[in-house]
Amino acid sequence: MNVSVVLFTSDLRLHDHPPLRAALEGSRQLVPLFVRDRAVEGSGFAAPNRLAFLADCLRDLDAGLRERGGRLVVRSGDVVEQVCGAAARADADEVHMAADVSAYAHRREERLRRALEGQGVRLHVHDTVTTAVGPGAVTPTSADHFAVFTPYFRHWSRQALRDTLGAPRAVPVPDGVGSEELPSRGGLAGVSEGLAAGGETEGRKRLTAWLRGGITGYEDSRDDLAGDATSRLSPHLHFGTLSPIELVHRARRAGGPGAEAFVRQLAWRDFHRQVLAARPEAATADYRTKRDRWRSERTAREDVAAWREGRTGYPVIDAGMRQLRYEGWMHNRCRLLTASFLAKTLYVDWRVGARHFLDLLVDGDVANNQLNWQWVAGTGTDTRPNRVLNPVAQARRHDPDGAYVRRWVPELAYLEGPLAHEPWKLRGLDRAAPDYPEPIVDLADGLARFRQGRERG
Repeated sequence: MNVSVVLFTSDLRLHDHPPLRAALEGSRQLVPLFVRDRAVEGSGFAAPNRLAFLADCLRDLDAGLRERGGRLVVRSGDVVEQVCGAAARADADEVHMAADVSAYAHRREERLRRALEGQGVRLHVHDTVTTAVGPGAVTPTSADHFAVFTPYFRHWSRQALRDTLGAPRAVPVPDGVGSEELPSRGGLAGVSEGLAAGGETEGRKRLTAWLRGGITGYEDSRDDLAGDATSRLSPHLHFGTLSPIELVHRARRAGGPGAEAFVRQLAWRDFHRQVLAARPEAATADYRTKRDRWRSERTAREDVAAWREGRTGYPVIDAGMRQLRYEGWMHNRCRLLTASFLAKTLYVDWRVGARHFLDLLVDGDVANNQLNWQWVAGTGTDTRPNRVLNPVAQARRHDPDGAYVRRWVPELAYLEGPLAHEPWKLRGLDRAAPDYPEPIVDLADGLARFRQGRERG
């Protein structure tokens, strides 16, 4: 065996990369390949923020490969055609890639396997590259997947994880395999002004800093909106510039309640992937249908527009939506609050909100995004599907001094303390905020609308 192709997808790193390690152990040379998939771009999933972050990741991956004597080969088009073409040009015997869970990923894998077999090339698909525990590794006795997180987590926690793999010292790449120019952020329209930098180098810096400081207090401070005490590693997990297995190992070595809480969040990520792997239709259809008569985007046009623009009149909701637009990222607690407001208070179809999040989130991920939206909407895996998150009560609890609201809603920056959460109380007074809108819905009316929709369903 002389040459292998390593197809990078959502695993844009050199550390702890099983497909890369297997290819190097079995071949004299390899082709590190990334395909800019026209099917993904045509689906609308290639949003500007993710394209910008991806460009950073690819450039950093190429730099790391060049330090090891190699380079990244970038091609555009149909994945199957490009992989088969690269294998033919390099006279490769094998192709290695990471497993994925979406319906599209399954179709891509099957198409690729059939096409490669036709030219005498074997395809190796590796688990535990983008997850800590593979989607099918933990199952209940009576079903093909866990539908509730708590029992899943008990089993997940007992799994023996493989050891972390080091980055390779050398990556020999054959001559004659052409590459397109690496993409860059330059010229991309619609990128959020405050979007973070991507790439494995940046991801590992963030991880090191997080383990040295932030993880210790994570259990107590993760929902503190103003404190911004989350790891902010989700974009790196989405693009695979960090290994979830490495994160679990290193967090467990750090120890303590904060590390345990962080590992639990990584388990949630795997949980959603095992649900989507078993029920790929949950990306667009209710996981547990309530036959709700949701308001569509058309019938709720003004409400949806106010929600997207951060002009609902509820400061914590507007702060979250403005953070999303500026950074391409939002604090997890605010993701829950803004989603609950749209689905439960305004009673708008969860798919409308999920699509908007995917349009902007740099960590926009079909499994996490869609299934978290379904959890909030009551059509997913939440064991309390009728729960409603009150934005005012939640703001008082998780932003008690109003600092998060004042940061993202400058119209209210002059209001001191928790008064920033209820500016309507100043109506008719000299301290009223003239540039800030009135609430678009009364919370009591919104809850009544939600309950009526349940009853009609």
